[in-house]
Amino acid sequence: MGDKNARGETSASPAELVIAQLSSAPQTGQTGGSFDCCGWSVELSEDEQRKAEDLFQKYGYNAFLSDQLPLNRELPDTRDHRCIEREYPPDLPTISVVLIYLDEALSVIQRAICSIINKTPAHLLKEIILVDDHSTNEDLQTQLHVYISSINEKHPGLVKMVTHPEQKGLSQARISGWKAASGDVVAILDAHIEVHVKWAEPLLARIQADRTLVLSPVFDKINYYDLEVTKYLASAHGFDWALWCMYVTFPQKWYNQNDPSLPGKSPSVMGILVVDRLFFGEIGTLDEGMQVYGGENVELGIRVWLCGGSVEIVPCSKIAHIERAHKPYMPDLSNVMKRNALRVAEVWMDEYKKNVYMAWGLPMQNHGIDIGDLSERKKLRERLKCKPFKWYLENVYTELNPMDDLLGYGALINDLQTGLCLDKGPSEENTPILYPCHFFSPQQFFYTTSGEILVGARQSLLHSRNRCLVDPGSGQYPEFSWCSDTVKPKHMYWDFKQGQAIQNRDTKRCLEISTKQKGDYKNNVFIQECRNQHWRIQHVIQDF
Repeated sequence: MGDKNARGETSASPAELVIAQLSSAPQTGQTGGSFDCCGWSVELSEDEQRKAEDLFQKYGYNAFLSDQLPLNRELPDTRDHRCIEREYPPDLPTISVVLIYLDEALSVIQRAICSIINKTPAHLLKEIILVDDHSTNEDLQTQLHVYISSINEKHPGLVKMVTHPEQKGLSQARISGWKAASGDVVAILDAHIEVHVKWAEPLLARIQADRTLVLSPVFDKINYYDLEVTKYLASAHGFDWALWCMYVTFPQKWYNQNDPSLPGKSPSVMGILVVDRLFFGEIGTLDEGMQVYGGENVELGIRVWLCGGSVEIVPCSKIAHIERAHKPYMPDLSNVMKRNALRVAEVWMDEYKKNVYMAWGLPMQNHGIDIGDLSERKKLRERLKCKPFKWYLENVYTELNPMDDLLGYGALINDLQTGLCLDKGPSEENTPILYPCHFFSPQQFFYTTSGEILVGARQSLLHSRNRCLVDPGSGQYPEFSWCSDTVKPKHMYWDFKQGQAIQNRDTKRCLEISTKQKGDYKNNVFIQECRNQHWRIQHVIQDF
């Protein structure tokens, strides 16, 4: 048997541990079964298999395996060699680490705490603050408290708890953690993380140099199925017009330095953030009007840039983060994301807010979504004397397409069949069809000032490829073709006025439908000699 783990339990050797293995086949003659989720497969008894499956459904990661692993496990050092060699002054600011959770697996929270204590210099670690957003797990009410008490016996007052009497959502939980903090710097993290060695010093050194920075470490991925660590390279954090987060490139001058260990400017943060505690209050913390999950990090990134600060990614700070198969708050986050995105648009995006409405397929007025009171956030913007959003697009997030060329968006409907919409059709084909209106992405069209008709979710970044409606020049059916700044298919420009014909500028043929619709909805959209059929696009940005 192996050594004792961080809980004082006897840990098995690697061969004895129930370690997840990829593609391990069941052995004949064994009782029990093989639990296999998304690549994780290991022989278990029937009871173990049932427990493993239940835990995976509950948490979105392999909590069964987590419970077998030592809390103080070693992570592979994925830092650039220049980071390993770098030294930092001893008189850095102190740090309060906030861990947010809702019904997290006990062993995952314990491992996060253990890694922070073991890999943060004691003279810098002011406290660890756990924020429980109204969890219902019994072990988080009992065993976690016992674990915290055992730590505080050795390190008095090191670990604190904030418990919400009702679920308040991610934004409110992060604010609660910040309010409870007393360190010079606050790191607001998820609880399903493990920090790498020397994670804190690079962050603290940057904030010591500039207190107006909001920072993010680089996340390595912990696979949700086998809990192994996958190295991620440093990237900036961006978002699309629906305000979903994504990785984007750094400004070119970062690459020109030829040193991937250096911090790089970023348009936004993905959620994990490190900031001077007092500056975070001065800049307005997070929007307390956000509900449940999503959007608060994008709002913070935009606000910091517009109101006197900046956002950086710090590659020498590495944190391993479990990317869940599903999140704990609700199975479908799109409705709250939509609502939260509209709050950001209305407060911060000026005339570009139309792009957020467009990304969600909503009209600019009478959308029927209650986005809450915006008065305090608008007063904050005035008080901080923030720049216009146009400045952010021109100077910070230059990859984001301003979409100044749009005239209308949404479904295209022919007056002859108002219950049917022009549709992208089967993904393996490039021919539009007419189909009962559902208004989702395959029925989203965009008409531009240049006369392009784009289909599907329009790509938010400049130089991304979209699909355009074209007249192939022969035959009776229109087609979709890839179109971009560098690829211009023939006959891709159309003359169209709301409520009138859609006519190709080159061929002079019109987009029209059959007056006798068949049940299969295929081969019912034509390109032919104009017969005065009329089309309408769902949402008009400016009259055309």
